[in-house]
Amino acid sequence: MEQNQLTPSYFLAVKAIKEAILESRYKAARLVNREVLALYYAIGGYISEQSRAASWGANAIGTISELLQQELPGLRGFSETNIKRMRLFYEAWQPLFDNRPLAADDLSETVIPVGNANHIIIRPLVADELSHEMMESFLSVGFSHHSEILAKVKDFDQRMFYIEKCASGFWSKDKLIYYLKDGLYDKQASIPNNFELTIPKADLRKRALQSFKDEYFLDFVNIEDPDEFDERVLEQQIVHNIKNFIMALGSDFSFMGNQYRIMVAEKEYFIDLLFFNRRLQSLVAIELKKGEFKPEYAGKLNFYLSALDEYVKLPNENPSIGIILCKDKNTKTVEFAFRDINKPMGVATYKTSSELPKEYQGILPAAKDLMELM
Repeated sequence: MEQNQLTPSYFLAVKAIKEAILESRYKAARLVNREVLALYYAIGGYISEQSRAASWGANAIGTISELLQQELPGLRGFSETNIKRMRLFYEAWQPLFDNRPLAADDLSETVIPVGNANHIIIRPLVADELSHEMMESFLSVGFSHHSEILAKVKDFDQRMFYIEKCASGFWSKDKLIYYLKDGLYDKQASIPNNFELTIPKADLRKRALQSFKDEYFLDFVNIEDPDEFDERVLEQQIVHNIKNFIMALGSDFSFMGNQYRIMVAEKEYFIDLLFFNRRLQSLVAIELKKGEFKPEYAGKLNFYLSALDEYVKLPNENPSIGIILCKDKNTKTVEFAFRDINKPMGVATYKTSSELPKEYQGILPAAKDLMELM
């Protein structure tokens, strides 16, 4: 049948089947990952108990790894280094996970006897202290990502922060390594802002601080002559690469439009970029500036946020938040400019591709990789 003879129902069917396939693959991958983490946790527990108790001699883990390769040729994931990572994985998370007594009739548990006194128990990882969403994030992140986080981060809250970011943003291992090195956790809450005074709910204020960074690396924006371009050029490149920009912002952001039109007293006003953040349940207005932050920018953005709250925000949504994205800023100037502003806003800076050090480039996924997530 020729393409022009196809009815809309065919395209709807293809779309539905495609979504079903992708959803099924995603669920299957998550289930496999859960099993892998449970297995590695169980093996890590056994290795920890035996090696820490000095039950084995020197180089025991290396010897076990070599023997496993002989028993199961082509086996991957059980190098000496990776087995030690399993031990670390167990020891780091053992206080968190459910250590309920072994139940003989529990079909979810697999018990592997080891000699007369020991055994390896493989059971689903369960943590009552974590919310359902946090537990789902933990189980969806690959073991290599977990290993990087455990090796670089000691604080529990920071570890969970990076795990949630990996899960929600589909971070590659390279992207995780970069953000660990760059100290993203500390930068998340360092954006100059007035949230303390304008967001009364502590939980929402914390989420707002975690949703914005002090600086954004826009390695997809190429400005040949930084002294000659204006904000509209920057806006056009961001819109043209909107998927990349959303990945820079975070996966919770949905794009609503550029030069977003609002009417106040029969006069038109236009917001550079407008987003909606699902985690915050807030509209997020972003104003682009090519130079250094100026105090008058805050008053203009405050006006826009008032208009959004009056005419665009839905009753169940939280107040709108504004971000001024500029080339440079003076923290004291920002502090004074925000002092009597009653709408939540912050100031972040950006760097384009021509300004990024070589090691910062390529942090965002390629267009091909982004399409695979759609």
